[in-house]
Amino acid sequence: MKLPIDFKEKVTNPPSPSGKGYPYRISAFDLMRNFSYAALDANEGWIEDKTEGMYEGRKLKLPEIPTSGTYVLGCIDGEIQWIGTESC
Repeated sequence: MKLPIDFKEKVTNPPSPSGKGYPYRISAFDLMRNFSYAALDANEGWIEDKTEGMYEGRKLKLPEIPTSGTYVLGCIDGEIQWIGTESC
């Protein structure tokens, strides 16, 4: 996932002559763009916590993808699972 604003990149830019802007001030608009982009909109039961490097995050829980065969992602009795196409 590539976020719209890379703050690590922003702070390496040369400072603005006016002293305003990066790397001295962080734009609230840029922060909210990243938060909005990264927000996972799903039922809480489908989300699990994860760590990416030194940052905490969340990911969508899906069953492991089968390594061979042809499957569709479906739901049986309320449980999300890969269903072999020979069963369809």
